[in-house]
Amino acid sequence: MAKPDKVAAVAEIADRFRNASATVVTEYTGLSVSQLGKLRRALGSSAKYRVAKNTLVKRAVEDAGIEGMDDLFIGPTAITFVEDDPVEAAKVLKDFAKENNALVIKGGYMDGRPITVEEIQKLADLESREVLLSKAAGAFKAKLSQAAAMFNEPASQVARLAAALEDKRQSGDAPAES
Repeated sequence: MAKPDKVAAVAEIADRFRNASATVVTEYTGLSVSQLGKLRRALGSSAKYRVAKNTLVKRAVEDAGIEGMDDLFIGPTAITFVEDDPVEAAKVLKDFAKENNALVIKGGYMDGRPITVEEIQKLADLESREVLLSKAAGAFKAKLSQAAAMFNEPASQVARLAAALEDKRQSGDAPAES
């Protein structure tokens, strides 16, 4: 018979899997409690880092309807549940793993499918959502400026032509109108 605390833990983990925009599974063997605290602070409020027993996580994954992740739950396992931008969380995990060799990224889950370590690395190499949006806005603004200049050019040409014709008339080179 299942213990109520384990049933509650499985339900909580399953809910986190369902509500997360992405998850990253890591192995944390060799990290101290202070290092884990530092990692949690670096992740901030946009992601939750949870150490859990593999048997409970496997049941939670099954309850959440997620497939293809069972091979990640071997050895000491911690899961990062990303609630906001997956790029930022992937960057934090990648940087922390560089500084602390004891943190090993095993894989994850995003957009309804398991993702590999390589995909997480590529995700970490992307620029943040805000930077990408500002670059897109800058590109749109540049194109609008080019379009405005293009639409303004015929009127400018007519104005320059009229000014040149007026100058020619005043200098007496052009025949006067009758």
